[in-house]
Amino acid sequence: MNKVKIKEIMTTNPIVVSPDMAATKVRSLFREERVRCFPVVNNGKLEGVITRGDVLRITSTRSNITVKGLMEKPTVLLTPDADVMDAVKRLVSAKKTHALIIKDSTSMELIGIVSVFDIFQSFLDAKIRPKKEKIKDIFTENPVVCDYEDPIYKVWDKMNESGYSGLPVLKNGKLIGIITRKDIIDSGYVRINRESKKHVRKNIEVYRVMKTPPVAVTKEDDVYDAMKLMIEKDIGRLPVVENPEYINNESYVVRRADLIGIVTRKDILKAYV
Repeated sequence: MNKVKIKEIMTTNPIVVSPDMAATKVRSLFREERVRCFPVVNNGKLEGVITRGDVLRITSTRSNITVKGLMEKPTVLLTPDADVMDAVKRLVSAKKTHALIIKDSTSMELIGIVSVFDIFQSFLDAKIRPKKEKIKDIFTENPVVCDYEDPIYKVWDKMNESGYSGLPVLKNGKLIGIITRKDIIDSGYVRINRESKKHVRKNIEVYRVMKTPPVAVTKEDDVYDAMKLMIEKDIGRLPVVENPEYINNESYVVRRADLIGIVTRKDILKAYV
């Protein structure tokens, strides 16, 4: 696997945005494109990156903000000849899910992007199994959750405070769904005015936006199978459950279950280090 180069798995010519683009325009792009971030390029040089999480910082009182006011500095920069496993170690160390690929550090010319899912697919193609085999070895217990009747602003706050981009949704203590940043952006309720907390009836509730039924795993499931599931379903996290009530005996899709933890794409990536 060390012989596989980033240039073999990266996405070339990614969609980019400029620092002066309105953040509301980027929000629309996130609705249209199935990506988790956009590189920010100015005069042919990479200057930053803007993520779905950054877009969630837009409120009704800051709708005139531009990309420059929200973007982050690129954390993981790679060249095309970098080894995939070296990229894995750097992503794990930086706690990131994407790396930007540049021609060289002098020109800062962007030539591609690599996501955790690109790396996962390369593992599957090569049938490379992780060093830690079972979900019980990598999952996080006591995850941050929300209730199905919570107003969206409450979830928005939890995502900002915790750094998680998706939260399990509970009803009467049982897992019934998942809500993500993408769900909120796609719903059109991303412009959240903190003042609206005084008028809860005007706030949309989680159950109107969440995805249900959720896809979940147990602690005895294989990490390799969970990785495959994330790619097939295009999801970045899997609740870890006990006593699952499966829908029509469909593996991994549950009507309700007891939530005991969560496993994210970062956890799976870390299982390979």
